[in-house]
This record gives sequence, C-alpha cells and structure tokens, in this order.
Amino acid sequence: MPSLSIFIWLPLASGVLGSLLSMRVRRAGPVLALAGAVATLALAIGYIADYSPATHGLQHLTDVMWIKELGIHYKLAISGLNVFLAGLTTLLFAAALLAANFRAQRGTPYPQLFFVLMTLAESAVLGAFLAQDLALFVAFFDLMLIPFYFLTGIWGGPDRVKATIKLVIYTLVGSLLMLAGAVATGVLASDQNGGHITFALSALQALPLSTGSQEWIFLFFAAAFLVKMPAFPLHGWMPDGYKAMPIEALMVFSGVLSKVGAYGFLAIVLPLFPQGAAHFQTLMLLIGLVSILYGSVVAFSHTDTRLIAGYSSVAQLGFITIGIFSLNPQGAQGALLQMVNHGLVVAPLLFIVLLLSERSGGSEDIRKMGGLAFRAPVFASIFLIIALATLAIPGSANFVGEFLILLGVFKAKLAIAIIAFAGVVMASVYALRLFIRAMHNRTQTGAVSREISLRDGAVLVPVVAVIVFFALYPQLALKRSEGSVSASVSAAHVALTPIAASLSPAYPGQPSNRQADASEPSRGPAGGSESSETGAVEAGEGSSEGR
Repeated sequence: MPSLSIFIWLPLASGVLGSLLSMRVRRAGPVLALAGAVATLALAIGYIADYSPATHGLQHLTDVMWIKELGIHYKLAISGLNVFLAGLTTLLFAAALLAANFRAQRGTPYPQLFFVLMTLAESAVLGAFLAQDLALFVAFFDLMLIPFYFLTGIWGGPDRVKATIKLVIYTLVGSLLMLAGAVATGVLASDQNGGHITFALSALQALPLSTGSQEWIFLFFAAAFLVKMPAFPLHGWMPDGYKAMPIEALMVFSGVLSKVGAYGFLAIVLPLFPQGAAHFQTLMLLIGLVSILYGSVVAFSHTDTRLIAGYSSVAQLGFITIGIFSLNPQGAQGALLQMVNHGLVVAPLLFIVLLLSERSGGSEDIRKMGGLAFRAPVFASIFLIIALATLAIPGSANFVGEFLILLGVFKAKLAIAIIAFAGVVMASVYALRLFIRAMHNRTQTGAVSREISLRDGAVLVPVVAVIVFFALYPQLALKRSEGSVSASVSAAHVALTPIAASLSPAYPGQPSNRQADASEPSRGPAGGSESSETGAVEAGEGSSEGR
C-alpha cells in the first residue's frame, strides 16, 4: 500500500492541480477534484482490506520528526479506531464532490475555489483521523474547519454571514481550549521525561499526568469536541450553520466532521486522561442523555427538513457520547460503529433534502411537501431505506450500534440506559414523520412528483449500497475495531474501580496500565503497541518511516 502521506494529501493535490489546469480546460477543476476523491476512496478500501485485526496495533506507520525543538512528530498510522472512519470520509467526500460536479454544470460561482476548499477539507479530516501526535492532531483539527468558514460565507444561504460568524466563534473558542490543553499535556509530561517535550500519543500515554491535571485538561478537550459534534448545550451554531451551508458541504460536515470530535474522545482523551474521564463520567453521560432527548424532541416538532436532520444528528451523537463514556468495550465499540452508521445515513438524507426542495418549489418546509412518491417509486424506496436506517430498525447496522451502546450503558449506569431508550422510540417518530409527510398524503400546491435522475442516483445509490452491506455484515467493522477499542478504554475502565487508587507508585489515584493487566502489553491510544521511545528520541534524535 502507498504511504499514508499520499493517502492524505492526494485530494488536495488533485484539487489544486485541477484549479491550475482550469485556466486552459474549463471543466478540469471539478473533474480532477472528483477523480482525486475517487482514487482516495480506492486507497481507503485497500487499507480496510489490508488491515489485520489479529495485530490490532498501529499499521502502515509513518513517523518522521517534524519540529525537533518542540518534539512534534509527523506521525500517521492506521488503527482499528480510524480505518473505517477514514473509509467513511473518502466515501462521503466522493459523493459530495460528484453532486457538486453536477451543480457546477448549472452555474456554481467560483467553481475552482469551491473544489479546492472541498479537497483541502478532505485532506485535513483524513489527517485528523490518522494523526498519532497530539500537536499534529490539533493542527489538522483546526485546518479542517477553515474551508467550511469560506464554503459557508461564499456559497451559503441568505443568512450566511451570521452563520459563519457563529461558527467561527464557537469553534475558535473550542480550538483555543484544546490547544491550551495540548500544550499543557506536553509540558507537564516533560517533567517525567527529563525535560524533553514530546507530543507523540504513545509516549504521552507512558508519561501519565497527575489526577488533578488530567481533570482540568479533560474539560478543555471535552469542550472542543462537544462543540464540534455538536452536543447540547454547545450546539448554538448548528441551526444557523445547517440552514446556511451549501448541501454538498453540509453532507460532509455533518457526516464526517462531527465524528472527529467523537473520535477524539476515544483516541485522545480516554487513553491520555483516564482519571479525568472516570471523574467526569456521570457529567458526560448526562450531556449525552440530554442531547438525545432534546435533539429528538426538537427533530419531531420542527418543520424545516434541514433542521430535522440537524437535530436528529444531535440526538444520534448523544448516543455516541453515552456509548463512549460507558467506559467499557461494548459501549465504546457500539459508539464507533454508530459513528460510521450515522455518517452513512445523514449525508444521503441531506442530499434528499435538496431533491425534496427541488420538487416542492424550492421550499424545505415539510408542510409544503406531500405526495412526492406518486410518480417516483425508486426515489421513495431509496428514501425509505435511509429513513429506516436512521430509526435503527432491527436488521440494520444502526440497530447493532445502538444495541451495543445501550448494553454498555446498562453495565455503567442503569438509570441513564433506561431513559436513553426513549431516544430510540423518538427516532422512529421523527424519521417516519419526515418520510410520510414528504412522500405520502395529498400532493401540496406547487409540489411535483418526479422520479430520481440518473445523476442523483449516482450520488445516492453507492452510499445506500454500503448501508445495506453493513446491515448484512456489521461484523466487518466490529472485528477490526474490537482490539483497538478495548485498548482505548482500558485505562479509564480501570480508573472506575476502587482498587485503581493503589495501582500507581507515582501518583495517588493514577492507574498503571501494566499493573492493571499484566497479561496484556500497554497499548497506544489508537490501539497500537506502546512505543519504547526515550526522551532523547522524542527530543529529535532520529526519525523513521515504515510499516
């Protein structure tokens, strides 16, 4: 398989090259951006097929010293935590760029810039998922947001300026808090490393912080990730952002970028700050539970189709949050599977919102829709599959994900699990309400029922095919993630037990991974074997690249 650097930067390279060639060939920009996205998707499929769950450590490792003085590595790797999220990213960006290609033919202004920004976003998201250095993760996390400020501000709806300002304020505050937490982690860990600063995740996990430091740094990272997901009550940017953002950008923003925050909890927070995660477990479970209930109630009471999808995402990410903070392998594995499932359903759902609007005189209000299935059985069937997957009907991969999440939460907090069941019921209300109001009942004035076009089918059918595939064979993702997820939550799970306070010789209350489970070697935050990097190596002596 090619280097992960090629995998990450191929989309941006194709977008920039297409923009340069578009000065001579008019359609070069959109076509080359799409070609790069498809090629990146092919590489992602290769990494998924090549990933060996038997050795669930870091694979296809690239580790090169980047900034020697700060101990920052350009370190990338595939793990059980990120292999399917990388695949999801490439699939949804390819679908969104295909849809944008068709839109560009209808006169999208500044198409070259649009496609360069989209490809930059894809490269940055892939970098955030694959980064195995804390500073590198923060850099990619911030970089992936920048294109969406411009995508919203230039190509957004009537309230795009207001939406962009709110998006900038919320995400900037969260990013600054995360940056402060990351710097503090590297500096505090250096006290145990002979004064050598390092940000490599495997090295930081071997240099645990005191319980007090973990707790306040945990809050900084949690704020950044909860804003990005979004979760109640840090979702204030979401209504304006969803309304203003162009659909092609919103497909990947909702389907992929929100998962980077949830992934950060699994890959960064739980392994590095297990005492903080254990201390604030109940708080995080309550945030997830309130997000489920609040998002579900607003979703089935709203009439704007975009915001129905938006608030349903708040509810689904609430399920993911409680799965992660069940702090046991079943809940966390269900959360990881649900990250993939949610991305697979919300992106085509948002594209369907665009198709519904085109058939309802430009309106996205479900009160002005109805009877759209009359002459469109194929369109209605595709929409029904997505709606049923959204409500996690038994037989779907979403059902498996939610089942594992609730199983994990049952073991952690019985009362929260029982209340969270209400979210499962309410999901069926808002998903079926959206489908029935749009596709059945009487045809509203100005609404026109027509079948889906081949172009629109080319965008939707591949994603729906993957939804059906995971419904039939969710084990593909579960088997490849099991070992990495268990390694990720192990330290936080141990921190929940009363005996944890006596396990560490260095810090009271700080669990030792090796003493907690002497039969299993300590592992890195993405499921990889813990590195034996010394302080001298982390300070910059040597670099390596290999598998």
